Amino acid sequence: MSRLNPINQERWTRFKRNRRGYWSLWILALLFITSLFAELIANDKPLLVSYQGKIYLPFIVDYSETTFGGELATATDYQDRFVIQQIKKQGWIIWSPIRFSYNSIHFATTEPFPSPPSRHNLLGTNDNGSDVLATILYGLRISLLFGLALTLLSSAIGVCIGALQGYYAGSIDLWGQRFIEVWAGMPGLFLIILLSSIVQPDFWWLLAISVVFGWMGLVGVVRAEFLRTRNYDYIRAARAMGVNDRTIMMRHMLPNAMVATLTFLPFILCGAVTTLTSLDFLGFGLPPDSPSLGALLLQGRNNLQAPWLGISSFLVLAILLSLLIFIGEAVRDAFNPARGS
Repeated sequence: MSRLNPINQERWTRFKRNRRGYWSLWILALLFITSLFAELIANDKPLLVSYQGKIYLPFIVDYSETTFGGELATATDYQDRFVIQQIKKQGWIIWSPIRFSYNSIHFATTEPFPSPPSRHNLLGTNDNGSDVLATILYGLRISLLFGLALTLLSSAIGVCIGALQGYYAGSIDLWGQRFIEVWAGMPGLFLIILLSSIVQPDFWWLLAISVVFGWMGLVGVVRAEFLRTRNYDYIRAARAMGVNDRTIMMRHMLPNAMVATLTFLPFILCGAVTTLTSLDFLGFGLPPDSPSLGALLLQGRNNLQAPWLGISSFLVLAILLSLLIFIGEAVRDAFNPARGS
């Protein structure tokens, strides 16, 4: 931390002093990094295959069955015992820790779907026969990536608009506020549901429409900070010296506004994750074949006789949102000078 200036060093010290938020950040980072390597952890295809002295990467490249001594030119089914025996006769296989992907169906089970937890499916299967643990791992990655993308895009738009309103004030601020009042009064979630019933949504479509209705969260904070500082002496001096507006806004005013902005980001991320989960739960989110925490929660509601579905999805969401809230509280305390050393 030696590269930080004294003010930021003090903020980092206050953040670490909040043990709950500090460890929540590390736990969330570990979960996120783990989910990024979901294909290496949960996959129905081997990670590495050695056959007849050659090395293959089935989890990256699709090989035909004839590659491993089969008769069909179609993609290899690595759950087929014949294929496994052929490979083991002249080579070896390295599997991922979880031998199921989010869309794999466990045909070997004797239990009806959704099947209870077992040594093959540690958290059981859902009503489609897919492994619940693999679905959670892949769904966690999509939820965090969607939340991060939505947070960054909506925050960038909100900061820019709030900065323009606060810096120029006057008619720009007046008309901007009237537009925001009208736009904020629109039922964003219901409009997203309405549009989703017309257009088949995907990750990028949902992200775009969520940004359109979710960029207003930081406008008020940034606008208030720019209105407060626009008449400071050093800002007037910069104008008198001929410094252009863009430089004044970016170099002299935005750093002050970012202090308040950063304290809101974990809470905005929490809301973004909740938005995607809600849409998936209602059936207006990601396509049905996508791994989703909200869809898993819906399956838990529809299959009360399989409590492992509802309990698993609820605990994952509860832990994820709690971590984000704890981090947000720690960041808020870190940027609060009243907290002291």
